[in-house]
Formats: sequence, C-alpha cells, structure tokens
Amino acid sequence: MSRVHALSSPITSPADAMLHALPHPVLMVAPDGKITDANVAAENFFDASISLLRRHMLRDLVPFGSPLLALIEQVRRHGAAVNEYKVDLATPRNPGERLVDLHVAPLPEFPEHVVLMLQERTIADKMDRQLTHRGAARSVIALASMLAHEIKNPLSGIRGAAQLLEQSAADEDRSLTKLICDETDRIVKLVDRMEVFADERPVEREPVNIHVVLDHIKRLAQSGFARNIKFVEEYDPSLPPVLANRDQLVQVFLNLVKNATEAIGADAPDGEIQLTTAFRPGVRLRVPGSKTRVSLPLEFCVKDNGPGVPEDLMPHLFDPFVTSKPTGSGLGLALVAKIVGDHGGIVECESQPRRTVFRILMPVYAGNEAASDDIPPNQSPRG
Repeated sequence: MSRVHALSSPITSPADAMLHALPHPVLMVAPDGKITDANVAAENFFDASISLLRRHMLRDLVPFGSPLLALIEQVRRHGAAVNEYKVDLATPRNPGERLVDLHVAPLPEFPEHVVLMLQERTIADKMDRQLTHRGAARSVIALASMLAHEIKNPLSGIRGAAQLLEQSAADEDRSLTKLICDETDRIVKLVDRMEVFADERPVEREPVNIHVVLDHIKRLAQSGFARNIKFVEEYDPSLPPVLANRDQLVQVFLNLVKNATEAIGADAPDGEIQLTTAFRPGVRLRVPGSKTRVSLPLEFCVKDNGPGVPEDLMPHLFDPFVTSKPTGSGLGLALVAKIVGDHGGIVECESQPRRTVFRILMPVYAGNEAASDDIPPNQSPRG
C-alpha cells in the first residue's frame, strides 16, 4: 500500500459509514465479474480509487488462475458463503507476497452478485515472526554476556604477550606478532559489538520527528558510503512523533541504509534507495504478559532496487550471525530487531529482485493519552 485514498463518493447512510470504517478490503462483484463497489480499505489494497476499480474486471486485479475466481463461481452455484485461507494475491501491479484470507458470500438482494472480503495475513505473521526474532535476541544477550567475561580477559593477555615478543623478535617474525595483535583486536571489536545486546538498562526516550532522523541518515550516507546512490523520499508531512531514543533510531536506519547500499553494489548505474513514512491505523499488538493492546500505526520503510535477499536467508534474516556478505558478522539486522523490539515495534522484510523493503511499525507518541489509541489527538487517520 503506497498511499491512502480519499473517499471518491460521499457517505450517504450509516451502512456506508460502517463499510468504509472496516480495516479489511471489501468488494462487490457483478455477475460479469466487474467490480461495482468497494470500501476505502480495498482502494488502499489495490492502490486504485473506486472510480478506477469500477472500470476493471476482478480477474484483472488478481493473479492469473487465482483460486479467488473459482471461489466466486462456487458461491454463485451453491448460494452459500465460502472461506479460503492463505491465498497469495501478488501481481506485477502489487508485487511481493500478499497472503490473504478470503471470505466470499452471496447477495440475495442482488442476484448473481457476491461480496468479497480480504483479510491480510501479513501483519499477524509478522507479529509471530517478531516474537521469534526477540527470542533470538535474548539468546544473543546470554551469549554476549558469556563472551564478554570469558574471552576479553584472555585476549588482553594474548595481545600483551605478543607485544612483549615483538620487542625481541627478529624482523622476519614481527609480522607474525603484528598478526596476533591485529586478530585479537578484531575479536575484541566483535565482542564489543555483541555487548550491545547485553545492555538491558532502560533507554531514555522522547518524542522524535522521524523525518529529522531520516534526513540525517541521508546526509551521512550521501557524504560517505552511498555517494553514488540516488535517494527518493516519500514522507507523510502530518506524521505524529514517535516515542523513541533518537540515537538508537539513527543506528537502526543507518544499518538498514548501509545494508541497502551494499546490496545495490558500488557499480550499479541506477542504484536507488527510497525512504517512506506513512500512518496506518488499525495495526495492534498484544504485549506478552499483559492485556494491553499497543497500536503500531507509524510505518517507516527503507526500499532498494538491489538484487534482493537470497530466498534461503529470508526465514532467518534477523537471527544473529546470518549474513550473505563474505566479511559480514551477521549482527547488524539482529541489532535492528532488538532495538525496534525494545521500542515496542516490529520489523519485517519483503524481498524480490529489484525490490527489497524493510518495514518498521512503531507506536505513536500520545503524550498523556493512552498508548493504545489508534489515532493521536487532532490527527486524521488518513494524514
């Protein structure tokens, strides 16, 4: 979903208002397969206004041979509602995995017409996977604590011994003592990076303007590692602040932009990174061990047109020590998952050739308001 559409026709009844308030896409399909009506969520899902949808057949908007078309025919034949789960509706117009649950029912008042509701599974699946990412991060915390205590002390002894040997070593042997020092320094730096996972101290947070953070990241990248990359910004200017630690957000997006740059490659003539922000009401997450439901309406994306993430890495992308880089440590994305999780958000990746999206969903800063409110005070849900 790249934008939120405004209503193209006025709400004339309570039933219309109820239909457009639903967070799930709802469509009405005529006997010839044409779309006759749709709610705002359907406009967002298909990235098209209602006037445009009414000019299309449903088969034009779903993959060729989609089971959705067979379900509609089944409903027309038997006159009974049918459900189907985990159906992929990805198309060239709407790329990436788009798993939905389908609910199709007849409309007795309009013979041969059917009503179709789509329930996206991606958010629920992201939340399940995010719990796995957090479990992996907790495993790294235990490992980091052990490494810090059990490895750094003997490493300092090894380095000190190598420095003493260097003073009395022959010229041809000094390269070996230098190699010992360099390698012990490299291991210490790796352990230092892992100690970040073991830091469980409360983080100072404040209202942060995410656009200021992203502009800072863009300047850093363009003055250094991403000087040959084109940046495209699509920001929602009315986005409310996020309650976060600014330095940690900089670390998160710097990691994501650096990963995107390395994925594109230094020699790519058309390398492009897209930074987007949006307000997505309706996404809620139940905090483990609590009855509180936290709203995650703030969406921040880092998109690149690189070759994509290898398919075998996708299920383990945020696990520690998982990387496709020959010299990478595999801790960057694990740290991203930990920081975002510590802020009460979730992070997910969708990838295919020339379109990789890292999407972060975060809670909004509501001041003294309840954190579970979907829409902050005086804030329009459609921005």
